[in-house]
Amino acid sequence: MLTKDAYRELGLTDQEYKNILKILKRDPTPTELAMFSVEWSEHCGYPRSRKYLKLFSQDGKYEALVGEDSGGIVYDGMAIIFKMESHNHPSQVEPRQGAATGIGGVVRDIFTAGVRPIACLDSLRFGELDDPYNKFLLNGVVDGISFYGNCIGVPTIGGEIYFNNCYSGNCLVNAMCIGIAPKEKLARGKAVGIGNTILYAGAKTGRDGIGGCSVLASSEFKEGEEEKRPTVQVGDPFLEKCLIEATLEALDTGVVLGIKDMGAAGLTCSSAEMAAAGGVGMKMDLNKVPLREEGMEPYEVMMSESQERMLLCVKKGKEKIIQKIYKKWGLEAVAIGIVVKEKKLTIDWKGKRVCNSPTFALADAPIYDMPYKKVQQPSVQIKKIKKPKDLNKVLLQLLSSPNIASKKAVYEQYDHMVQVNTSIYPGGDAAVIRVKGKKWGIAATTDCNSLYCFLNPYKGAQIAVAEACRNLVVTGADPAAVTDCLNFGNPEKPDRYYYFKRSVEGIADICRAWELPVVSGNVSFYNESPSGAIFPTPAIGMIGILPDVERRCTADFKNNGDIIILLGLNKEELGGSEYLRVIHGREEGPPPDLNLKLEKRVQNACYSAISLGIVNSAHDLSEGGLAVSLAEAVMFGNKGAHISLNDNIRLDALLFGESQSRIILTVSPKNIFPLKDIFMLNKVPFHIIGKVAGKKLDISCGKKKLVNQPLTMLKKSYYNTIK
Repeated sequence: MLTKDAYRELGLTDQEYKNILKILKRDPTPTELAMFSVEWSEHCGYPRSRKYLKLFSQDGKYEALVGEDSGGIVYDGMAIIFKMESHNHPSQVEPRQGAATGIGGVVRDIFTAGVRPIACLDSLRFGELDDPYNKFLLNGVVDGISFYGNCIGVPTIGGEIYFNNCYSGNCLVNAMCIGIAPKEKLARGKAVGIGNTILYAGAKTGRDGIGGCSVLASSEFKEGEEEKRPTVQVGDPFLEKCLIEATLEALDTGVVLGIKDMGAAGLTCSSAEMAAAGGVGMKMDLNKVPLREEGMEPYEVMMSESQERMLLCVKKGKEKIIQKIYKKWGLEAVAIGIVVKEKKLTIDWKGKRVCNSPTFALADAPIYDMPYKKVQQPSVQIKKIKKPKDLNKVLLQLLSSPNIASKKAVYEQYDHMVQVNTSIYPGGDAAVIRVKGKKWGIAATTDCNSLYCFLNPYKGAQIAVAEACRNLVVTGADPAAVTDCLNFGNPEKPDRYYYFKRSVEGIADICRAWELPVVSGNVSFYNESPSGAIFPTPAIGMIGILPDVERRCTADFKNNGDIIILLGLNKEELGGSEYLRVIHGREEGPPPDLNLKLEKRVQNACYSAISLGIVNSAHDLSEGGLAVSLAEAVMFGNKGAHISLNDNIRLDALLFGESQSRIILTVSPKNIFPLKDIFMLNKVPFHIIGKVAGKKLDISCGKKKLVNQPLTMLKKSYYNTIK
């Protein structure tokens, strides 16, 4: 039983408790105290991050849809809704259920907008795989994602996985979902119309997930975190599949005026925020909430994060229409309250009033101006880096690095073909899905090099956006909009908060310059373990529009005799590279330079060339640099390449440096002249560096032979690392 003095255990500060007393003008009931603790937690109310989130632009080249739990754009009369969010701490404590319910939560955010979920992606981070517990976490998370996603019939079409010991003790599990529907079918997350009915729909409420957002997600990990295992929710994907169909059918009736899923903070969040968004109040009777456990207290009912539950605002007198639909799908749909004029959330339980609070006070957490302290990371002096003698060996070592090696063993566990819309499969730069009945398609990707962000958060965050754009462009898509999942350490520590502040500023500046609205997202703080904080990881989720899905482009080399062209410039940069980390054991900077104007010109040139239909393959350069990207292209296409370079820089930087704004294209020799015209029009540096031929990759610079590897050896290193 909670007491009025339990606020500290619930994560509230002394000052926050004083603020609650001032708002209510009395002592809070245990239920009110619990409700404030979850709504004002960092996970729900963003009190330590909202100041900087306001920097994000919500305008772009396409009509943007923002202001709800998920956001998106409008294209050709269709609303494309998407969002990325985290389930980090639950996945560290219980990886299978943590990851599964992470998928379930973000999918609910999509279909409660009135759109059908059509694809999922993920962005995952773990400690190095030589630690058995990290292997356990990887296997559990992948099992949870595949279990839940496959069962609900939503394809997992792409994502990324990185490994670094900074994530030992605090893995990251970021999930993204995309949905689509005609614009006029969009639903809103608000309560409207005095006297209208509040319906509870979906699964029954239990004790799972209590305190998940305030106790588990809004504090850093310490010793003995296994004790928090009971706070992790348990999901039922088959029930969620029924909930998807029932909810979309209910929304089609036109009598559902508002809807919100019960995610973090459960019934507290959905009721308070729906009422606040509609400028109304809400009166609820908790005795009517379907329970699956005996003896639950009212604060437990309000804090529970049991999965697969929704709250609906339905026209008065039309309740049976909606209840009949949910019953058909085997789900509860119970009237638990009404919309009232007074802007208060009043809750009764067994004849007692357990809550009588202003809705704005619950839904609008305080905003804190957090102190920050600039962090200066060590810079690498390239001249002091020993030059490797055997570049062939280095290439094979990099291809077998878990951060570069094939993740096929992971994504093959996901059903990426359900709904039969997937046009470019996982494993490449970005995935592409068709839109039924349309000529165009949607490309999607997730990206972030957290080592870059650790070395320079502003530049690293901008590179994450730039690479996401490049990944879309090389498929033939026009980058359209951004969602993000901002993963950082404890914001109450000034050095950690500096990383957050500068990362957000970097994302905001590049997105504004490139007309990319940030339409949705999530902040996850307190990602720390006893060994320290994770690297700052502002994961970027992005979608792009492919005007003609039949002209989609992939990374694999296609035809013997095709000309290989490099867009962009090779520079002598090694800071933050996978080469420096793996071969020399150094995580030092600065990360590679990013010229926004050059990057944009390179992307525009690539997009124009693919749109003309004259490009046979396109692949961006990222981790591992030029040699790794060439190796991937030859492996994917099972065709070799002869490469001749003439750059006057260090050979290890030439092959493995990670200079930005570079793309490899292949074209038929007959199309080289129109391609040159496009490059010159866009003022883009380019070089013909070789041709597709044979069954091996050989790279020379001047008269020096640098790499000479058969496809069999490349594949052995690349495909056999992650089992």
